[in-house]
Amino acid sequence: MSIITDPLSDPDFLRGLVDVIAVAMVAGVVGTFIVLRGVGFLGDALAHSIFPGVVIAFLADGNLLVGALVAGLVTAALMGVLTANQRVRDNTSIGVIFTAAFALGVVILANRTIEGEELEHILFGDPVGAGTLDVVLTIIIGTGVLATMFALRRLFVMSSFDPSGARAMGLPVLALDVLLLALTALTVVVAFKAVGNILVIALLITPAATARLLTDRLLPMAGLAAGLGIVASVAGLFVGYHQDTSAGGTIVLISTGLFFAAWLFAPRSGVVTLAIARRPEALRQLAPEAEAEVILASPEIQAPHAP
Repeated sequence: MSIITDPLSDPDFLRGLVDVIAVAMVAGVVGTFIVLRGVGFLGDALAHSIFPGVVIAFLADGNLLVGALVAGLVTAALMGVLTANQRVRDNTSIGVIFTAAFALGVVILANRTIEGEELEHILFGDPVGAGTLDVVLTIIIGTGVLATMFALRRLFVMSSFDPSGARAMGLPVLALDVLLLALTALTVVVAFKAVGNILVIALLITPAATARLLTDRLLPMAGLAAGLGIVASVAGLFVGYHQDTSAGGTIVLISTGLFFAAWLFAPRSGVVTLAIARRPEALRQLAPEAEAEVILASPEIQAPHAP
């Protein structure tokens, strides 16, 4: 029991635990829409686009989460404006803003002295290092994102999967797309402290992709994605604490392990499950051929040998 109780007596660990649970819930719900829309690259782009905000906040000795928040919202707004031009496709605007923002962060960081451990926390996360302000911001932002997603879930579904029909019904498709971009940016921001700038895409996509293998319904998928994210985050935090290794990296690895387990053994779509289900049918199909081989091999019907 000391494996569980010892970390819980550490205030830093408790703050990190609350932080990763809140992050996993938000990332699971928003990631569900990202996965269903097939725009996983969007989360990766937004994750890298907050880099200049994080760098500026770090060099100014400010709160990294606040810097990431400002950069994320600006990036989402720019992507929405560019996408409004029909000659600029979604992936094009993402590529332009993603590379430009990351390059800006690299330029700002050039010729600045930064400790290796500090850079590791920026890139790979440091949930145990989350301060009280970080946790409070995560809870406030996460609550707002979840409330908005739940209230507008039907509109998001219609604009995502039938944009032409949604426009015909008079729905503001562009505004909904921009809002989803903003909510994704906020999710990336709150997940930044837990898993860092590079690994944030895994917490956003992997639990939702795992849930997609287990169910076809939207609300169960969102709930399952949040639950899987919480399991991976809590387990990863405990393992990282005891093994003195990167908690963010451990969270991602556990989440990836859950994905491959679902890919292999999901009740209706797992590779192994489908192979086992098809085996009796395959055996039934092979039965006549097997009988034919036995009959043809019998001595009674083989051609006699010449004396």
